[in-house]
Amino acid sequence: MTEIQIAAVGDLMVKRYIISDAKQSDGTYSFTPLFAKVTPYLRQADLTIGNLETTFPGNGRECRKSLRSGGPTFKCPDELAPALKEAGFDVLVTANNHCMDYGASGLIRTLRVLDRSGIDHTGTSRSVQESKRTLIKNVSGITIGILSYTAGTNRIPVPIQQPWLVNRIETNKILREIRDLKKKVDLVLLYMHFGKEYQYTPNKRQKQLASLFLKNGANIVLGSHPHVLQPISVQGKKKFVSYSLGNFVSTKLKNNPFTQSGIILTLTIKKDNNGNTSITDINYIPTCVDRRIIKGGKQISEVIPIHDTLKNTDLITERRNRLNRMLKHTIDILKWP
Repeated sequence: MTEIQIAAVGDLMVKRYIISDAKQSDGTYSFTPLFAKVTPYLRQADLTIGNLETTFPGNGRECRKSLRSGGPTFKCPDELAPALKEAGFDVLVTANNHCMDYGASGLIRTLRVLDRSGIDHTGTSRSVQESKRTLIKNVSGITIGILSYTAGTNRIPVPIQQPWLVNRIETNKILREIRDLKKKVDLVLLYMHFGKEYQYTPNKRQKQLASLFLKNGANIVLGSHPHVLQPISVQGKKKFVSYSLGNFVSTKLKNNPFTQSGIILTLTIKKDNNGNTSITDINYIPTCVDRRIIKGGKQISEVIPIHDTLKNTDLITERRNRLNRMLKHTIDILKWP
């Protein structure tokens, strides 16, 4: 018998204020403090996965913002990638509505930066050949196939001659890929970038897609894009859905404090001596993004585990009340356990 733990988080939206907090006096960036408080939890899992909702286009001539974007465009200093690796991330999915923010060249460079840091990725590709390769992780003898798709790219067109750059949600194609993958692995995990932003419940389309994929061989469906948490759904010991994992890293969006609320989802996977794989335990660690001033007047951003932070007897009342509101919100939304 083999047992492993998968940890998953939602959107990594490392935006302008968080980037400025990471800037050092010499002009470089250190993102290690951003993840310091949650690193032990991310590292203790056997496989840790998240959604990279930014790009690494660099600062060269090819770093050109896509002018046709239907929303803000995101980019981040390269230093984020090794910090994510150091924090414990093994896999980042890259199919999301911001992956084309800096065009095909920005998308391709992003994957190069992840490769340099030793982080596996899926959802976007640099070539036809790469798009046909499925990410399969062998974790202590349990094989996990990971697929990633997005509903859109903020109205930025993917070049007609390069459709393989981004995995879009095309139902029949996804069903074929699930069925093919099912023959090769113990567990199929889909990370979907779908749903409506700022909605606390999944819409009809999310439910239909998750149900369809589970019926056709997927075991785990993880969601991102709404920027807030949505409920968990469990179907026996083989099927699990988290419709939205919320934001793991973000500034406050739409003046909504819960856009800085997320979880570290933990799934325990067991493979018995007959080769049967099941989900034996589901848990989560509530998190939020905390931005505050420290000694010397420097502003820092941290992703903090809420339960651990509330144990601090020195917390000022206002901060304690905020964290308690975040915690109650998380429990109310997830309805688990």
